Amino acid sequence: MTDPTARRRAEEPARLPESARAALNELRSRYPDDEALLLPALHLAQQHWDGWLPDEAIEAVARELELPPARVYGVVTFYDLFHQRPIGRHRVRICTNLSCTLRGAEEIVESVKQELDVDENQVTPDGRCSFVHFECLGACETAPMMMIDDEYHGHLTPDKARDLVRHLD
Repeated sequence: MTDPTARRRAEEPARLPESARAALNELRSRYPDDEALLLPALHLAQQHWDGWLPDEAIEAVARELELPPARVYGVVTFYDLFHQRPIGRHRVRICTNLSCTLRGAEEIVESVKQELDVDENQVTPDGRCSFVHFECLGACETAPMMMIDDEYHGHLTPDKARDLVRHLD
C-alpha cells in the first residue's frame, strides 16, 4: 500500500522556492509584464536547482509566470547561459566554427576529452569540469580557441588545452 501523503506530494507540481518567488515579486515593478520576467526567473530557478534546469524547474517557472511551458523551454534552449543538464564548476566551451576547425579544433576537443576523462556534456566525477563544443565564440583571429568560464584562451595546441584544464581547481 502506498503512502497517500507521498503520492499527493508526487502529484503536486514543482514550485519555485519561496525565496525565488519573493525575489520575483520584488522585480515585478521593474518589468512591463510577467513574460518580461522570464530571464530573471530562469536565473533564480537555475540557482535553486544547483546550476541547471531540470524539467520540473522549467515547469515551475512557467507556472509562476503563467506562461506556456513550451515558451519557457524555447528560451532555455535558445540561450547558452541556461543548462538542461548538470555542469561542472568550470565550464569549458571549445569553438568548432570554420576558422577553429581549420586550425585544429577537433584535436583540441579530443585532448580536453582525454584530460578530463569524460565525454562532452558530462561532468567530471569530482564536479570540477564539463565541456561542450560551441559553434562560434567570436574570436577567429585566435583560432583555435576555447573559453573557460568567462575567459578566452586562443592560439591553442592540444598540449596547451590539456594544461589549461589540468590546472583548474
